[in-house]
Amino acid sequence: MDATTPEPRPCWIAGHAEQGVQATTVYHPFDGTEVASVAVPGPDQVERAVAAAAAVAKSFRRTPAHVRAKALLHVSQALADRAEEIAETITAENGKPLKWANVEVQRAVNTFRFAAEEARRFTGELQRLDTDTTGEGRLAVVRRVPRGPVLAVAPFNFPLNLVAHKVAPALAVGAPVIVKPASATPLSALLLGELLAEAGLPEGAFSVLPVRGGDMKALVTDKRLPVISFTGSTAVGWSLMDDAPRKHVVMELGSNSAAIVCPDWPDLDLAASRIATFGNYQAGQSCIAVQRVLVHRDVADEFVPKLVAAVRSLRTGDPHDPEVEVGPLIDEDNARRVEEWVAEAVSGGATLHVGGGRTGTSVEPTVVQDVPAEAKLWHQEVFGPVLAVSVVDSVAEAFERANATDYGLQAGVFTRDVTVAFEAAAELEVGGVIIGDVPSYRADQMPYGGVKGSGTGREGVRSAMEDFTEERTMVLTGISL
Repeated sequence: MDATTPEPRPCWIAGHAEQGVQATTVYHPFDGTEVASVAVPGPDQVERAVAAAAAVAKSFRRTPAHVRAKALLHVSQALADRAEEIAETITAENGKPLKWANVEVQRAVNTFRFAAEEARRFTGELQRLDTDTTGEGRLAVVRRVPRGPVLAVAPFNFPLNLVAHKVAPALAVGAPVIVKPASATPLSALLLGELLAEAGLPEGAFSVLPVRGGDMKALVTDKRLPVISFTGSTAVGWSLMDDAPRKHVVMELGSNSAAIVCPDWPDLDLAASRIATFGNYQAGQSCIAVQRVLVHRDVADEFVPKLVAAVRSLRTGDPHDPEVEVGPLIDEDNARRVEEWVAEAVSGGATLHVGGGRTGTSVEPTVVQDVPAEAKLWHQEVFGPVLAVSVVDSVAEAFERANATDYGLQAGVFTRDVTVAFEAAAELEVGGVIIGDVPSYRADQMPYGGVKGSGTGREGVRSAMEDFTEERTMVLTGISL
């Protein structure tokens, strides 16, 4: 099937493809052309999906590990086999440059492979209890058991891999999963449903429901879905938690990540290139995209022109062009918002070095300097291709200004000084610190998440498996150790 052919795509109800009670149209963010029509399930279909997940939960959690691992490996290989088609689908629905869509597909391949590997070794632990006289002859067996079916609510910016980061860990532990993809980008998730349907999973182990409105609220509040995994905006995330106060809710939310350039860093060209690329690479629509750049005064006069030149050289345009690095935003409303935030910062005294313009959904890669602390561009998440530069007089000041935000996802620190590196890890109020690079790489097998307003969960495969399960302990007595 051509990834851009406008024809209805079925939803997935308990592992079966079905047409919905209505349809919604997906449009290309770059030029507004119709990409596909997608089936929207009705309340009866949603109910069947939830009921099937609840019905299979007990038996699925006791499925042998090798069976779950085999299914996950099948999906990993199927993604690899259809990588070109899937990348084109991501670009068509999301506007992500094909260059980065190919990277996303490969990451999803790896995510399912990591999950298959973890499914075989996710075994719990033994604890000896004879550390006290009352525990002599006793041994604890601690197992991790699925909390129940998982509702996976995914964002638009990684329409395949952030679905994979929820689906693969859930299936790895034996938890049924119901996917609610982003309304603007359901195609990748529906295509993943097609691959899951070939994997030999039991009926009810997965559903993909591109629902909206009341049906979404029904999923969030349904007691048969005790776990919610959400990735998306901070406002929506906290409102979702308010709607489900008695559920286990894990969230990965927003950020305005900082990159700190220290005076000892020897290669300013490299730092400028990395910051320029990964502040703009998906039009800035990534939770780890660099937004704030804190550069030491000793190197600022040399570094800032290099950063501006690197941003100016980024290739923009049609995201299907494999040479394009910066494509459109997801829609014109968001592009207009970014344009307005830049204008607000400039009117408040910031210096515009490059960019700032908008054509439809596309915003020019932008560098502004000395943004007022009260401007939205400094203290909120822009989610657009904008870098805000500030000059600091010390590394300590850089750490303090990096922390002056409601978010705490990741930060990058360009330094070769191991003392500064450990000081950064101790002082920066973020979930992860990258030394010698920017927050550009989400290692899909490592813990990934933030603190403060950046969420409550971790999206690495192993971490998500722990989030989706709970510890249960059995104590054996009369044991000789």
